Amino acid sequence: MTMIELSVIAPIYNEEESLDALYAAVTDALQGKIEHYEIILVNDGSVDRSGVLLDELAARDPRVRVLHFKLNCGQTAAVWAGMRSAIGKYVALIDADLQTDPNDIFTLMPYMAEYDFANGMRVTRRDTLVKKVSSRVGNGVRNWLTGDTIYDTGCPMKLFKLEVAQSFYLFNGMHRFLPTLAKMNGFKVIEVGVNHRERQYGVSKYGVFNRAFVGLMDAIVVRWLKKRTIRYEIKS
Repeated sequence: MTMIELSVIAPIYNEEESLDALYAAVTDALQGKIEHYEIILVNDGSVDRSGVLLDELAARDPRVRVLHFKLNCGQTAAVWAGMRSAIGKYVALIDADLQTDPNDIFTLMPYMAEYDFANGMRVTRRDTLVKKVSSRVGNGVRNWLTGDTIYDTGCPMKLFKLEVAQSFYLFNGMHRFLPTLAKMNGFKVIEVGVNHRERQYGVSKYGVFNRAFVGLMDAIVVRWLKKRTIRYEIKS
């Protein structure tokens, strides 16, 4: 059996306009750099033509695997399903609207020699002022509650080892806390600057309510989990 070096995961929800460009961007970034890879596209119950187009991509390229949810289950479920299906030595998370640059996988890859999880940090955000401010406030509150120091936990661009992915047990909303959860599971985490581009397709699936109130409640849960984490060492 061929060893897969990299699994690239993207959650998909009503992204029919961007799928061909997404596939082209990922394959262009990887070809010539990684010989054996897979692209896992998780259709989170899309109601447009995304499902049909995803199946067409998979039929054209055996490296593309598609997971279809019966119903819309949310981003955390889509991300987790992709991670549970991944078999690559490394796992990369990206978004489907091409605001993240797949080439940044290789910005993060060198850090895998020393770290287990590299979280992207959007250096120059190409978003509306409201989105920038709400994200900044949300990250600040999350860090205050969880005691973490991740500047941009919501950045979709992430790279980590397969054993990190396999260590997660996620609940709704937990995709916002993957670096913190990785640390709680004993892995080494670093944050690295990456590119961020203007949205080319579709609309954001999150509003101010999603980012503020819901994120606050999730942060309180993570804080509780962190305080209840069991740690022990066995004497030799």
